[in-house]
Amino acid sequence: MPVVAKITLLFVVFVDLLGQGLVFPIINNLIMNPDTALLPAATSEATRHFDYGLIIGVFFLCWFFGAPYISKLSDSIGRKNAILICLVGALAGYALTIAALYMKSFTLLIVGRAITGLTAGNQPIAQAAMIDGSVDEEDRNRNMGYIITGVSFGLVGGPLIGGFLSDPVILGSYASLQMPFYACFVLVAIAIVLVLFFFKDEKQDLAPFVFKPSEIFELLWRIKNYPVVVRLSVVFLFFHIANLSFYIFVDNYLTSRFGYGTLGGSMIMLTIGVALAFSSTFLVVPVQKRLTKEAILSVTFVVWAISAAAFVAAPHPILTFVPVFCFYFVFGIAYPTFLGLYSAAVTDEEQGWIMGVTIAVFTLVAGVISLLGGRLIAIDLDLPFFTVMAASIIALIVMFIVWNRPEIKSLTRKSGA
Repeated sequence: MPVVAKITLLFVVFVDLLGQGLVFPIINNLIMNPDTALLPAATSEATRHFDYGLIIGVFFLCWFFGAPYISKLSDSIGRKNAILICLVGALAGYALTIAALYMKSFTLLIVGRAITGLTAGNQPIAQAAMIDGSVDEEDRNRNMGYIITGVSFGLVGGPLIGGFLSDPVILGSYASLQMPFYACFVLVAIAIVLVLFFFKDEKQDLAPFVFKPSEIFELLWRIKNYPVVVRLSVVFLFFHIANLSFYIFVDNYLTSRFGYGTLGGSMIMLTIGVALAFSSTFLVVPVQKRLTKEAILSVTFVVWAISAAAFVAAPHPILTFVPVFCFYFVFGIAYPTFLGLYSAAVTDEEQGWIMGVTIAVFTLVAGVISLLGGRLIAIDLDLPFFTVMAASIIALIVMFIVWNRPEIKSLTRKSGA
């Protein structure tokens, strides 16, 4: 695959994840700060926590229902056309979000996030496109690391754009909560131009597309025919319960406990992005050559449990940055490792489907965690992070039990072994 095509795919993933790194701190401020007037000033803090979880949950659940169709569509109409559909949907979602902020409409904000979620399928398509252009296992693992690099740059860029363009101390009267969304709108438009002119499908043999309303459930039900994928998915489920319980509520937690605003939340997201960027860009292949993939994930689960405990125990807000960094430093190696396991478990013709499975699991867990976590954090701020600890320990135990099979061991060996 030409370098310019890889850069284009990374930029697509960058703008796709830019919205998450940018939106979380701003949505948190809009919901939790009574001065924004998005919710009635008399709204209780418990209700605000629930509404925060609701907005985030709607986005992820719509992503859950939309991603399988987009991923399957990419096998039928090509990766390029599917990516363009997602980018146009992102434009519409940002436009509605901007309108919602001007009109101070909570309902319109939910609609905007829903549309953005329905068309938020670029990451699995980009992953499948990278796999299409890979020449061997090492190249595939390297390309999966590049995808996570695009993710991490999105998580870095989002907080920087959100914090810079919404802070009156920096931009004075030009700053507003709408300004970061205008910037994202422009970047999505640039991504559309790059895809149109610089990306070409590597995969030419396209499958026929048949639309079925039950597609999302059939996509997941199909897993039962792949015993190795089933065993991977059991661990992957707890992997994301731990990951998303931390990621979704870290900003909300710090606002409620330490009074973080948009800028403070953006700095936490920036820390996540920097940790991801470094480890996913430089360490994925070297670590996979030295450790088995099972060992990589074992270390990850241990670090996660310790990091979550250190996070809630931190007596000062500045000390929370250390466990956040550690948590996502190991995630930057573990996530592409897991994607590589999924990719190696199926044939080349099934890469679009299997990447759709990984996103379906991710988005379903994210949606459920958002809705339930909003209730949990309203009861006790620490509960989502106790969930992180429990899920990490369970994932470690389950992995040792269900992966103790020759067909799994052959996948989890060191790269090049």
